[in-house]
Amino acid sequence: MVNAEAGAEAGNVAGVPAGGADIGVIGGSGLYSFLKDVTEVRVDTPYGQPSDSLFLGEVAGRRVAFLPRHGRGHHVPPHRINYRANLWALRSVGVRQVLAPCAVGGLRPEYGPGTLLVPDQLVERTKARTQTYYDGVTRADGVEPKVAHLGFADPYCPHGRKAALAAARGRDWDAVDGGTLVVVEGPRFSTRAESRFHAAMGWSVVGMTGHPEAVLARELALCYTTLTLVTDLDAGAEAGEGVSHEDVLKVFAANVDRLRSVLFDAVTGLPKTADRDCACAHALDGIDTGVELP
Repeated sequence: MVNAEAGAEAGNVAGVPAGGADIGVIGGSGLYSFLKDVTEVRVDTPYGQPSDSLFLGEVAGRRVAFLPRHGRGHHVPPHRINYRANLWALRSVGVRQVLAPCAVGGLRPEYGPGTLLVPDQLVERTKARTQTYYDGVTRADGVEPKVAHLGFADPYCPHGRKAALAAARGRDWDAVDGGTLVVVEGPRFSTRAESRFHAAMGWSVVGMTGHPEAVLARELALCYTTLTLVTDLDAGAEAGEGVSHEDVLKVFAANVDRLRSVLFDAVTGLPKTADRDCACAHALDGIDTGVELP
């Protein structure tokens, strides 16, 4: 059986400050660039290179590791992100809780640009992404993972969601509590027919990066919470020319300072690592995966 808390001191990664980090934030460089005393750490993993270095700093007394999901300069598209390496790298420096903001399209007219929604459900509609560590395929280092099937009925951490919602409301941002994020392959945006189908299914927002991040986090016994920022109404939810990349970037940039404040407040609201008592923390209890976690 794997001990999900093994390696919490992050002593096996060179260059990591004492204590490492217990909270990870996956997002753009705008979320950490103004912090003082940030340490850049390059982490190698059995699954290849993460999107970028980890940037370790302190937020309100908590040690946080920031990871640019698309790399500096946004050069890695959603379908080519090495999600397994990203989550493994975070855990290897001590991270046990992850906050993962992402830009999404709204599937309902009331979820227009600037809406912050903290989903409680996930639907996957990707096509070609590796989405497990436990596939029975021998790794390059000779480790032979076993096949494992983990529960995933509730993909997001209840404590993380509570902290995120409280942080948003504390900043006078009336975040939507719950909803379904549907994740598509990308990098293209949806057709009108696809968008209307997603909306007709009752789903709330559509994005390109929330899967397999969430399930890989669960396979590493990490608490994972996503905060979705609506940057546009998806193609089938409005008339006109549809979604453009430029409009998405413009709306995200206009809200990044506000989102950063919410994320940092959410960091302070997360439980201490030793106090985690959610299903995420116990996801691997009693399961022999054949893989020793960092």
